[in-house]
Amino acid sequence: MNDSSTPAQRLEAIAADFAELEPRERLELLLEYADNLPPLPAELQEEADRAAHRIAECQTPVFLWVSVVDGRVRLAAEVAPEAPTVKGFVSILLDLFAGASVAQALALEGNVVQRLGLLEALGMMRMRGLQAMQFYIRNRIRSHAASG
Repeated sequence: MNDSSTPAQRLEAIAADFAELEPRERLELLLEYADNLPPLPAELQEEADRAAHRIAECQTPVFLWVSVVDGRVRLAAEVAPEAPTVKGFVSILLDLFAGASVAQALALEGNVVQRLGLLEALGMMRMRGLQAMQFYIRNRIRSHAASG
């Protein structure tokens, strides 16, 4: 995506791509996003307190690192390789939030899962975990903004 676009603009573009597809095709597009998730930086792979970054509500092992540096959101993630659809959704979240200002990131609507039409494709149980990821990111951004 264009680095100068806001998270809301990026969501509009991604949601438009998903809206044109049937549920099965949405899963295929999600798998394409999974291939775009960057590897976890080496310094985070060795972090001792990984549990602090685990998304507990997600059945799949998902770890998210959220920071705000110079007023911009930075994200890193690790997702179990056996969960490519979850990995695809995490890749989309990184695309939406990474590089955004705190205000832009917090202004992003909280229903990314619904906007992408993934409920029909993935089911309700997975939706809770996916929504928890977005909630976690937003809370960490708020925490960093309040302390910084």
